[in-house]
Amino acid sequence: MSELLYEDVLPGGTHWSFVVRRGLLLRLVDVDGGANVGMLFYNPANLLERYNAPDTLKCQHTFKLTRGNCLYSDMGRVFCSIVDDSVGWHDTVCGNTTRAVVAERWGTRTYQACRNDWQLNGHDSFLVEGGKYGLGRRDLAANVNWFSKVVVADDGAMTFDVGNSKAGDHVDLRFEMDTLVLLHTCPHPLNPAADYPRAAVRYQFRSAPPMTEDDACLNACPENRRGLENNRLYHLIG
Repeated sequence: MSELLYEDVLPGGTHWSFVVRRGLLLRLVDVDGGANVGMLFYNPANLLERYNAPDTLKCQHTFKLTRGNCLYSDMGRVFCSIVDDSVGWHDTVCGNTTRAVVAERWGTRTYQACRNDWQLNGHDSFLVEGGKYGLGRRDLAANVNWFSKVVVADDGAMTFDVGNSKAGDHVDLRFEMDTLVLLHTCPHPLNPAADYPRAAVRYQFRSAPPMTEDDACLNACPENRRGLENNRLYHLIG
């Protein structure tokens, strides 16, 4: 693995955002187990281009995300590719907690009363971070929930897997284009924990090795090769 350029820990129940440059590798590490990282992606040069969960799943014929999968924009380009993954299953269909969900399940703890022990939700966290870039409620889309697994039964019932991610598990994202990333570490909306979960996540930035012809993401399916070719054209004439 290439030289570590930067790392820090994002506590549970918080949010952040950044623009990551093409060619960087972002590793997310579940510090203590049971983490959830909600994440959205936008093109910083054109904020109308953003992560498209339906296209990401249907073009790769999958319900989950793991190594070899690419995350697509609504323009048919690839924001990032999953080049390594010790977890094996990441949710991209269940969305976020809201203020109402958090209040019903874990009670209301405001910043005014509890300071840093207040209880944030994923929806409002995305609105706070998106607002820094001129994004609002209409710009939110279906998000990824890294480290979280939801199993669907034959009757459509969804069950949250409380043991999906262990301490030290990681997922590596290689960014294929400059990307605005919004993220939070608020609980998954189906997490049944009795107390508000606060699972920290370590994030690390490295330079990504060049893509080779035997790359797992490039060869996972024909659609990924076409999506990455769209990226090549975008960078050629953009």
